Amino acid sequence: MKNEDDADHRLAALGIELPTVSVPRGNYVPVAHTGAYLFVSGQGPRWNGELRYAGRVGTDLSVADGQEAAKLCALNIVSHLANACAGDLSRIARVVRVAGVVQSGPDFAEHATVLNGASDLFVEIFGERGKHARIATGASSLPSRMAVEVEAIFEIS
Repeated sequence: MKNEDDADHRLAALGIELPTVSVPRGNYVPVAHTGAYLFVSGQGPRWNGELRYAGRVGTDLSVADGQEAAKLCALNIVSHLANACAGDLSRIARVVRVAGVVQSGPDFAEHATVLNGASDLFVEIFGERGKHARIATGASSLPSRMAVEVEAIFEIS
């Protein structure tokens, strides 16, 4: 029986559906497992492979759009986690670190606000174990013109 602190239970309770796992678009693996850690490669705001948020946040997209893009990046990360843990997200002991890049102009200053879209989702899904260290930066361009890219490190049991 699942308890309320179980990530799979939280996903169901929140009505969150995960996108399908994406195929890497280069010479890398989506998840690297070493010791007690899973390193998830940068994920873009794609739903089942389709890019949903393209352009610069603060110019082409609003900060709220950027937050939704970051949340979608985090959902893709959780999909990769579920795949790496054979569908058992209770193996995630902690979200250790999240790093995000926001495609933005030189005067944009809301990177941290945008990345809260990902951070908030990790806390919703993993509870206290979802609180993490983080860096939020900006770039003038990202692959495929994606608005946000997020990567993360997880401790597993």
